[in-house]
Amino acid sequence: MTDITAAGTYSLGDRTVNRMGYGAMQLAGPGVFGPPKDRNAALAVLREAVARGVNHIDTSDFYGPHVTNQIIAEALHPYPDNLVIVTKVGAVRGEDASWIPALSPADITRAVHDNLRNLKVDQLEVVNLRVGGIHGPVESSLEPQMMALAELQRKGLVRQIGLSNVTSNQLKQARTFADIGCVQNLYNIAHRDDDALIDELENLGIAYVPFFPLGGFTPLQSSALSEIAAELGATPMQTALAWLLRRGPHILLIPGTSSVAHLSENLAAAELKLSHEVFARLASMV
Repeated sequence: MTDITAAGTYSLGDRTVNRMGYGAMQLAGPGVFGPPKDRNAALAVLREAVARGVNHIDTSDFYGPHVTNQIIAEALHPYPDNLVIVTKVGAVRGEDASWIPALSPADITRAVHDNLRNLKVDQLEVVNLRVGGIHGPVESSLEPQMMALAELQRKGLVRQIGLSNVTSNQLKQARTFADIGCVQNLYNIAHRDDDALIDELENLGIAYVPFFPLGGFTPLQSSALSEIAAELGATPMQTALAWLLRRGPHILLIPGTSSVAHLSENLAAAELKLSHEVFARLASMV
């Protein structure tokens, strides 16, 4: 069985987690909307992840909506003391499964209470403020949202605050309102716009959590990636995850799946070590 501690640990705010975590988005139905086809399979994936040492789970109450958090609570509550559940606010779902920005202070407060209720907790461990646009970050002021989250933190409903889909300037602004425990942006071996931000966060000691580490709705496909993976005796997806682990010690991974078999494949990347030469070859793909 894979030892996921082989990938090491890092600080997520004031908690320490294994760098190989789990993203729960795929536990909802198609398009991250509605219930899963097989609820028992979704419960099994979560329980297996925690049994294998995963202590960082990423979720949101707008996955489903509500579905993913309710499944997490059913599978794992009462939660292990070392489990850090990270959720996010900043959107709601339309009846047509659309993603609708929800960034007013009232929206933020409502979302925090939705997450509290559906996760069955009195305090959220980490709440990521998700801003920006569909295609990436958009420069804008975060003042009203950060003030709302900081107030919820003062009330004890939120322990730590993170950011999602943000720029370096927005990170600087947010840090004037509260300590930032993590940044979650789009990044993988083929989409590397955040290289400078990743280096900045490493210097600050802030965790970076790439969403869509395996490409998301359009999985990574590259003949070069497949060729190198074959040389390593690994799958292309394992190789892509191992590259991210090698990219920086502060990078925390949250690959998602609704399959126990695929979960095992993802976790095995924790033990895949890339040489400097292989890392450089993969980096030159883009």
